[in-house]
Amino acid sequence: MQVFEFHFNPGTHEDLIFESFCYEPENIYERKMGSLYLVGLLKNVLPRNLRLLEKLQKSIKEKYYKSTLLAPEKSLRESLKEANEFLEGIAKRGDVSWLGNLSFAVLALKNFKLNFTKVGGMKIFLLRTGKIIDIDKKLRFQDIEPYPLKIFGNIVSGKLAEGDLILVLTQEVFSAFAKGYGGSAVARQQASRGGDFFPEESILNEIAKLTYFSEGGLKDILNGKKEELSKISGVCLAISLTKEIFAGRREIILPKISKEFSLKEVFGPFLRFFKFPKIRIPKLDIEALKAKIKLCTKELLVRGKSLILNKKLILVLALIIILLFGFIFSQLEEKQKIKIYQKNLEEVKEKFNLAQGLLILGNPQAKKEANSLLKESLEKITPILKETPNLPKEFNAQIFSQRDEILEKLYSLNKLERIEEPELIFEFKLGEFVPQKIISSNDELYFFSLYSKNLFFLKERESKIIEIDQKINLAAKFDDSILFFSKPAQIFLLKFGLHPPTTLPAEGWAPGEIKKSTILEEPYPDFNFDDFSSFKGSLYFFDKKAGQIVKYPYLGNFQWGKPEFWLKKSVVGKGISVDGSVWVLEKNAISKYYAGSLQEKFELDIFPSPKDFSKIFTSPTLPYFYLLEPGQKRIVILSKTGEILKQFQSEKFDNLLDFAVSENGKIIWLLDGLKVYKIEF
Repeated sequence: MQVFEFHFNPGTHEDLIFESFCYEPENIYERKMGSLYLVGLLKNVLPRNLRLLEKLQKSIKEKYYKSTLLAPEKSLRESLKEANEFLEGIAKRGDVSWLGNLSFAVLALKNFKLNFTKVGGMKIFLLRTGKIIDIDKKLRFQDIEPYPLKIFGNIVSGKLAEGDLILVLTQEVFSAFAKGYGGSAVARQQASRGGDFFPEESILNEIAKLTYFSEGGLKDILNGKKEELSKISGVCLAISLTKEIFAGRREIILPKISKEFSLKEVFGPFLRFFKFPKIRIPKLDIEALKAKIKLCTKELLVRGKSLILNKKLILVLALIIILLFGFIFSQLEEKQKIKIYQKNLEEVKEKFNLAQGLLILGNPQAKKEANSLLKESLEKITPILKETPNLPKEFNAQIFSQRDEILEKLYSLNKLERIEEPELIFEFKLGEFVPQKIISSNDELYFFSLYSKNLFFLKERESKIIEIDQKINLAAKFDDSILFFSKPAQIFLLKFGLHPPTTLPAEGWAPGEIKKSTILEEPYPDFNFDDFSSFKGSLYFFDKKAGQIVKYPYLGNFQWGKPEFWLKKSVVGKGISVDGSVWVLEKNAISKYYAGSLQEKFELDIFPSPKDFSKIFTSPTLPYFYLLEPGQKRIVILSKTGEILKQFQSEKFDNLLDFAVSENGKIIWLLDGLKVYKIEF
């Protein structure tokens, strides 16, 4: 069976405590009693009763597993009697503050037979084939007997079936699970009264509709109601009835051996070669004796040849024995490997379950810890995946199932969207134009190449080659125009819109024409600019080899001042982008510089882990970073605090070269070889 415990917002109320306790048999004696599950809640708690739930469950558990000679139902009755005596002793000492404030449920399960009882506002449901059955009705109107004090009374018993799901809910959790979110007023009213009717959109109904119950499925439902569930406190204990496997007992998975090995069967045919024929000596007869001598001589000659043959057989036998022992040792080694892998898989499951619990909390720190645990789980299971061709099929199924669960959670947590068929908006014809870079202006796209003097224009269905007599290496936005850079140090401007830029006079402006051009002063010998950005007219160039950012302040009238070494020390980076601060893309981090000094740096803690980002882009009008990683076929969008907003990944992105972003930041154009894809988000 599978057991899942969900605690909602513990510690949010100082006068409320709740807990769940799950026990599986630890030895052959306890196996006769089956499993024991307890859920407790105490309201208006006083400091002296902070450990009341723990003490109460301990008295029940110890008595239940101590009475192993009794049937489970009888043992449970004895345990409840012990619990009543424990509570009566507390009351006799003058502490009755817990009366009316205690809710407690006890469930004993053995071979699909359930015995249970409860007190207070606990709710216990059986979910079977889409139906929700309230199985604690018989206990609902049970009164507490004061003399002697009897808190726990009747026990309800029943037979369950494989595939059943038991839910134990504290009162506030039940109210949240039972009501409809957005349903009719009548439905919400009936649910709040604790009736048997639950709205279709209630959590209980959504759980009941699950074709196969799993913690992941339940978590997805709860995450969908995160806002409502953040306001409640309590426990949900879910017990899924599957093939019963007790804690402490392991199912050993070994390769199947088709037939038991027999030394007699292997070596029998060879041993028969060593048997000599029996020679009987008859009565003395000279002629007969001569005949026998001849016969023996022939037999000796034959036997001599047999001895030579037997030596060869001995060598064959020795080789067979060596191979046999080699086979046995390899089987033992394989068995030991499986045990190690099985242990590793159990550790992976523990980490995964812990991450699931952290995700329920929903706060950023818990998500960060869950993300780390999930990545650790994937790292631990990856070496086993490489060995799957040599492992049993049953074990392989467990490994792949666990890996898929981990990946599903990691993709969701890291906002990764895998696109099967991205939108293709244009494909260049081979031999016509081979683009290497892309830049956009007012949703118009311009493509250029380091090896061509032409530009390619694309907007919706219109496309054309713009012939210019300049090679282009880099480009950046400049007001409502585009600045192009040609190595070693030439800057020129093209205007493709209908209106001239505000930085230039309007007279004689011709769209598509190189209107202004200037040569920048060289900053130092052998400089080589790899990236280029502009902010308020000033130009920022990044030289990867030198690790320097060079700034050219704008003087007006398409003129720039002397180059300035903007950084106080060199950096190692992949690219830059400027929005008032200069952001430097490093291998696994983004650093923020202002006035030449480092202000902050945040690591790129995302999944899949970064390997080789090639470009960063932002602007003063956008609250996002856009990062391109061709090696992992994705583009990543982050907030400027490092939070993941979205990732887009596709197997179609097999040759990512560059990207451009629309003015509002909601459209991304990706240049992938000769293809141009469009993503909207």
